[in-house]
Amino acid sequence: MKIIRIVLAIFIPLALQGCEQAVELSEPALTPVSQAEFQQFIASVKDNLVFVEGGDFLMGDFGPQYAPERASYDRDKDSKPLHKVELSSYSMTKFKVTNSEFQFHLKFKGLKLREKGRVSKSDWDSNNSLPNTPAHLDWYEAERYCSWLASVTELPFALPTEAQWEYAARSRGQYLMVATNDGTYEAEPYSLVTESYDPKGINISSRGNRVTFAKQMGWKTGSFTPVPVDMFPPNPLGLYSMSDNGYEWVRDWYDPDYYKSSPLKDPQGPDKPVFKDKFGHFTKVTRGQSYADPYWGGGVNVFRTAEDPYGRFGEKGSIYLADKTMRCVVNSPDPVTPLPSMDKSDAAPSELKDQQ
Repeated sequence: MKIIRIVLAIFIPLALQGCEQAVELSEPALTPVSQAEFQQFIASVKDNLVFVEGGDFLMGDFGPQYAPERASYDRDKDSKPLHKVELSSYSMTKFKVTNSEFQFHLKFKGLKLREKGRVSKSDWDSNNSLPNTPAHLDWYEAERYCSWLASVTELPFALPTEAQWEYAARSRGQYLMVATNDGTYEAEPYSLVTESYDPKGINISSRGNRVTFAKQMGWKTGSFTPVPVDMFPPNPLGLYSMSDNGYEWVRDWYDPDYYKSSPLKDPQGPDKPVFKDKFGHFTKVTRGQSYADPYWGGGVNVFRTAEDPYGRFGEKGSIYLADKTMRCVVNSPDPVTPLPSMDKSDAAPSELKDQQ
């Protein structure tokens, strides 16, 4: 079996549009990646893409005009006005990027997982221990992961734009409140049998699901526990867990007034940083919800959240990444063809072949 050894000799930090510099990851190390491992990884990534046929839709809080209750879904003004958007076709990863996928990327690049992404190291270690729960990372790590996929697959992978994310979450712009199998929340009936009883979600995770899963795994993460990316059914388009199990980074800089001037065709968000949080940090858009629940809501498809791209919060700028996740898109008008099940050694991209 061929072994590929990659040594990342120089790390060039990304710049925050000339304002700040990205945080460097751990020192690179010499790490073997076999051809078979690599091809299995690429095949899995391609198999897990959902084609999203382009079209037009009304983006933003459609509640007052199109919800059954004719009531707003969002009290915030940043999801307004409702505006028309036209999108080109693309493909999107059906799951949030998993620990297994992100850690394979780090292994390939000879990098180590950051040691701490939240206040408790034990909780951070738990969050990163299972292969099929979401990877937690900052915006720069998310952007680098999608860019790396573009390099090794020779496909135009990228972070989704905010418009692409909402169009896909709403199953090509349908008037669906949340990205569940039917656009609604569904859960077991609530009961006061015991004080500790937590109803379980049926089509979206609840506090009860997360607490139970933490206990099963022997973790101390409680209601802040990530669950497997495929634990609940997908939305009608075939995309999983877009309304819960972690905010998702998108490409756009956050601007609370962007919808007032958004272009019609394939909007990309502001060209430069616009909005600072109360701690003075420029912000990116996240979509979805950190920990939604069918009993108190959350994760509505039109919600927008401003987050510092490094995951910083508080006066001291502490890093908190335990609720930040991601997925990628392929900006191509044609569906991606999965790799055949035969020997795929000839399909290795130039970056990998150069290392053989």
